[in-house]
Amino acid sequence: MNDLLLRALRRETVSRPPVWMMRQAGRYLPEYRAVRAKSDFLTMCRTPELAVEVTLQPVDLIGVDAAIIFSDILVIPEAMGMHLTLDEGIGPQFPTPLREPADVERLRTVVPEERLDYMLAALRMARRALDGRVPLIGFAGAPWTLAAYMVEGRGTKQFAVAKRMLFEQPAMAHALLDRLAVAVGDFLVAQVSAGAQVVQLFDSWAGALAPDEFRAFGLPYLARAARRAREAGAPVIVFAPGAGWALDEIAAATGADAIGVDWHTAPAAARRQLAPFPVAMQGNLDPCALYAAPSEIRARTQAMIRQFGPTGHIVNLGHGILPDVPPAHARAFVDAVKEWEWTPERVAACR
Repeated sequence: MNDLLLRALRRETVSRPPVWMMRQAGRYLPEYRAVRAKSDFLTMCRTPELAVEVTLQPVDLIGVDAAIIFSDILVIPEAMGMHLTLDEGIGPQFPTPLREPADVERLRTVVPEERLDYMLAALRMARRALDGRVPLIGFAGAPWTLAAYMVEGRGTKQFAVAKRMLFEQPAMAHALLDRLAVAVGDFLVAQVSAGAQVVQLFDSWAGALAPDEFRAFGLPYLARAARRAREAGAPVIVFAPGAGWALDEIAAATGADAIGVDWHTAPAAARRQLAPFPVAMQGNLDPCALYAAPSEIRARTQAMIRQFGPTGHIVNLGHGILPDVPPAHARAFVDAVKEWEWTPERVAACR
């Protein structure tokens, strides 16, 4: 079994770091597009056989060291009773967003084994299909990020409507975030029971919040969900892009096993912030670097590995892979990691 990811999460000595990519099962792969041409995105998420097929593609075709189950962070709001649409070129939308406290009160309580059973079934199938080749990652959206979509109704650059709630109706915001923290934490626990060996929390819109608002409305609920997930016994990765200034606060509050680092934060700065914590780091090549020539991708990737150092590093992009990246360039990124070896000389140079 390739257990590099699990060993790196435990901060054990490894000959090279593990590598995987956020959104690695996606539109940059022709094989994914072939499946997608026959089915819409949400149907793929809700059909375990299709979800597993595309989950395995990057393992087989790109050679990554982990599989992440194919799904979407917005399945939780949908399970709570919100109508979700996802159209090509438009993105996810909730046609009837939450605007009043009564809207929050009407949300259903999520029992993952009932309303999200299709994703749990996909995890069980994927774990069997992988047969120990690489670890399987489950995931969920963090409470603030889910709330932002549920109130705004769609993705935006500023999430002004959702942020207005924080200032005009803070009690509504806290009530919604409280319910989401419970739902997210329980969902991640259920994913581990279904076969996920690692889980990741995506707080994709953490960067929309100023520090005071992140500390009041983002971090406490992110921490509640993460700490509930940790009760399942599997490693927890927390990724809050745009909140690189708070890596140490995130580590302290969540107790996560690994903290994701976006490309805005230099590896050395991340190392300094996280030095007091027994935590691994994940990241953080700019996804646009994969547009470079393969030789340049190799050079940039290995320079990044040097900067993060030999202990507790999971190679990833600083956000999801972009849909028009050539598959050969994704493979060049993965191959650059696999060519690396932490020799005694390289380890000594990082001290």
